[in-house]
Amino acid sequence: MTSQAADEPETVVASRRSKLTPEREQEFFDAVLDQIRHCGYESVTMEGVAASTRCSKSTLYRQWKTKPQFVAAALRASRKVRFAGIDTGSLTEDLRQAARAAGDWSGKDTRLLQSLGHAVTDDRELAEALREALVHPEIAALQEMLERGVARGEVPAGHPALEYVPAMMFGVLRVRPVLCGQYADSDYLAGFVEAVVLPALGLPRDTAE
Repeated sequence: MTSQAADEPETVVASRRSKLTPEREQEFFDAVLDQIRHCGYESVTMEGVAASTRCSKSTLYRQWKTKPQFVAAALRASRKVRFAGIDTGSLTEDLRQAARAAGDWSGKDTRLLQSLGHAVTDDRELAEALREALVHPEIAALQEMLERGVARGEVPAGHPALEYVPAMMFGVLRVRPVLCGQYADSDYLAGFVEAVVLPALGLPRDTAE
């Protein structure tokens, strides 16, 4: 390495080495998360991802030094707020739409959570990336729905159930596979919101036959 290169920030040097396009990088991220869902975190290797994406191991190791770093980056890149844009003007309808939206992605995301298993308890960066990608954005969106409902007077401020709505929604997503071996699809979650969440908040249920 020349003295000029030695004086440059590491990020600049790394940027020069990188030849990955955003599309190629996303291909790597999609591949590692898909393999985790189907094989489990422990079974996935950098070598396996390299083979499945037809790149060299050195390409992956040059970008991400370890598997946890690679998976954490993939999780952050996958961040999507599924509840974003849900604002019907009614908290009852917002929650119903949120249930349907959650059901559309519950299998894929729940399988990823299950497959990561103990890895997230052993690696702080991985655990934080998981929360940033799959948990925090959705909880924030749910809390915004609830705050709008309170502002409209649909639910009293300080209602004791408000604090537990995110736990109810996320809890049923995680627990149903354990209880009966099935993911919580949109029909199941819609029924859960109708039978449990709305009554807990004192909101009207759909009583149509």
